[in-house]
Amino acid sequence: MQQVIKNYTKSLLSNKCRGMEFKRAKIVACKPKPNFRVWILFDDGLEGEVDLSDLVGRGVFAAWESSEFFNQVRVDPKTDTLAWGDDIDLDPYVLREKLLS
Repeated sequence: MQQVIKNYTKSLLSNKCRGMEFKRAKIVACKPKPNFRVWILFDDGLEGEVDLSDLVGRGVFAAWESSEFFNQVRVDPKTDTLAWGDDIDLDPYVLREKLLS
């Protein structure tokens, strides 16, 4: 049993996922930009603008049709990702991927 626990802990500490390095996605700063774009900064220094205009008007993102609401973007301290109000937040891994592509 000790060996199994040791290996499990070791695999968690190795920070690998399916043979690839796992990169934690923690957003530390953001700023709204025109045309439904947001500048974001990750804790590892990766930064850039993400275009979110393709989401505007779809489901909960209808709220973004108000530029005042869209400009209230913030970093949620619990999830370390972008959030608007209590109902809208975005997956930080998807945002990171958008910056890298």
